[in-house]
Amino acid sequence: MPKTFLYGATKVEETNGAQAVASLEQFRWKSRVLVIFADKDNSRAARQENQLLADRTGLEERDMVVLKVSGSTVKPIFGGGGNLNEKALRKELHAPEAGEFGAVLVGKDGTVKLKVSEPVSNGELLAIIDSMPMRAAESLKPDK
Repeated sequence: MPKTFLYGATKVEETNGAQAVASLEQFRWKSRVLVIFADKDNSRAARQENQLLADRTGLEERDMVVLKVSGSTVKPIFGGGGNLNEKALRKELHAPEAGEFGAVLVGKDGTVKLKVSEPVSNGELLAIIDSMPMRAAESLKPDK
């Protein structure tokens, strides 16, 4: 059962045991995916996107893919990914209605790890990723 708590001034849902996201299957066991759902005026989505892209090295080190859903389009912002269906993503991720901001982090195992209704700072996002058991195991490998 998801639990909701405040992380700073951001509503956050941390999900445990969430079902795998089939539409993001191409990323499973390869990448963590952050899906940004654009708000009507794109202000919060643009802020989230700009914050993330300011630390490309941090994203790359954590095998991140960042996707932006705006209207009916899904656009890769960082990393690869293509041929994704906006409606399927919205349904599977229980995304906000079109025109409302949201961001969802999907782990390498394909399950939802975090949902936010306001932009999250890079420091907060990367700390959440770094606290995941799979990330901890990756950092122990000599090639990382």
